[in-house]
This record gives sequence, C-alpha cells and structure tokens, in this order.
Amino acid sequence: MATSLPALRKHLSAAELAPVYLVAGAEHLLVIEAADALRARARELGYVERDVLDAEANFDWRRLGDAGQSLSLFASRKLIDLRLPSGRPGKDGAEALAAYCAAPPPDTVLLVTANDWSKKHEGAWTAAIERTGVFVPVWPLRREELPDWIAARAATRGLTLTADAITLVADRVEGNLLAAAQEIDKLALLHGGRTLDLAALEASVADDARYDVFRLADAALVGDAPRALHIVAGLQAEGEELIPMLGWILTQLRVLARVDASASPERALAAENIWPKARAGLFQRALRNGVRGHWQRCLVQAGLVDRIAKGRADGDAWREFERLIAAIAAPRRAAGLL
Repeated sequence: MATSLPALRKHLSAAELAPVYLVAGAEHLLVIEAADALRARARELGYVERDVLDAEANFDWRRLGDAGQSLSLFASRKLIDLRLPSGRPGKDGAEALAAYCAAPPPDTVLLVTANDWSKKHEGAWTAAIERTGVFVPVWPLRREELPDWIAARAATRGLTLTADAITLVADRVEGNLLAAAQEIDKLALLHGGRTLDLAALEASVADDARYDVFRLADAALVGDAPRALHIVAGLQAEGEELIPMLGWILTQLRVLARVDASASPERALAAENIWPKARAGLFQRALRNGVRGHWQRCLVQAGLVDRIAKGRADGDAWREFERLIAAIAAPRRAAGLL
C-alpha cells in the first residue's frame, strides 16, 4: 500500500513490520529520518543483522537475492538496507525487486530508499512493493506548509517560536529542510525551553560568541586539533552541559559515517545537502583525512561519552569527549584514542 509519513509513524508502532518498504523522495531530510525511524524500530523488534546494498551503476542485482537467503548464525532476523539513489533500478533491478516481493524470505525486512522520485519512476516493481509491503512517497513541502513544519519540529526540540520568528526562519532557509533542521537544532541547543520572538531570534543570530559548539565542530572537521581542544577546555570551564553539545557533534558524525559507507562518497555527500553549502568542504577534508570505518568508531566513542554523562557507565565524560574531538580532528592518529 502507499502511505504518508504520519501514517508510517503510526504503522511503526505495530508489533510487526511489513516484509518490504520503499521510502522515496527528493526531500532528503524526510527520507533519511523516515528510514532511520524504520531501522530503529527494526532493531527493537530483533532485526539485529543488517546488510547494506548500494545499488549504484553496474550493481549486481543477484546480491539482493543472496542477502535474502543468508542469515547469520547469531541473528534470527535481518534488515536488508538497499540504497537506490536514482530511484531507477533498471530492467534487471526491477525484475529482481519484483521477484523478491513475490516470495519475500521469512524474518527479513527489505528497506529500499531513493533520493530522487516522481510519478515517472513508478512501474511494475513499485506495484509489487505496494502489494507486498509499504510504499512511502515523500513529496517536497509546499511553501505554505513550511511554517507548520518548522513550528512542529521546534516543539519536538523543546523550543517555541512566535509566528514572526517562524517566518524569519522560513525566509532564511528558502525551503531547504536540512538547513531548517540545522537552524532549529542550533536554536534549541542555545535557547531550549524558551519562547523566541523575532527580536530574540535576530539577537541570537547576531551573538556569534555563543556558537562555540558549532565552531568546535568546524575546527575538528578541518583538522585543527589544538584549536578544537582549546574550545573544549573553554566550554568546560564555562560550565556548559555536555549532552546538548554532544547532539550537534553526533549530527556531524552521522553525516560522515553515511558518506564514508557509501559506494559513491561524492554523490552521497551532495545528497546530504550540507547547509550552508560552504561547509561541505569541511566534510570533504575530514573524509580525505579519515580511513575507512573511522567515523563509525567515532560514533561508538560518542556513545560512550553519552553513557558516562548520563551515569550509565564509569569514567570521565569530558576526558572521553576530548578523545572524541581529537580523533575527529586527527583521524590518522586516532588508533591510540579510540
């Protein structure tokens, strides 16, 4: 069946998942977050094994059938994560997907994501997915829908924006949802629990001195370890809370990990729609400096910092945070840090 994003969120609260999902659209943030929600629900339901297939040009579609037939001895359920950036599987891919849907393997969920979509992409293979599972077309928000989306997202971050403040954010991001999400995350980090009107929002944007955590991320990405660690020391001395800052660092690391795992890093980075666009160069530099798998190890370290900060593990959270920032800034010297 075809469904909407709100309906998908309701569907994911059920006790079981469908055999196949297709989440497709050019609104990359919404596609990413919908797919992340599905992956998280799959983990909760015991789909602990995961195969990631990047269906770029010349992809061997026999790998889809092989993934459906193989299950680890240590896992009872599997998620097959098939990335189809163009939304066009070609003749072989369409046949492979239709064949998979005709007899989906037990204890396996197939998630297909596409970052380009229109009615022209639909065909027999999408009809097969609709018959067997769930199709979620993600259409761009209309201009008049953006203010409500901004208000709702801000509310989930503990932030209230007045109507004129929402208008300012909407005008600034010009319809770019990734940019809007990053702007809201910044505001929530600095002003969570408050109501921001137009004057307060403009003052916040002008107060560059309070954006140290964002300068910290940029210093680490560019490889300036001394400056990054100096900022960490300053933030600690000022009594900043570690967990909110860690959220922004995690956002950057997840981008790096996704791009690093892609078969086509340049296309994957472009699909992230980094805002402002000039920051994409920071990610490119960090990826050039890193080795394969480094950013996933950084995510593991970030998880350790989070657990210590929340009292769920022993250790010095700030010390481990310093190790994380040093590893981001100097990937090739990170062996002794992570």
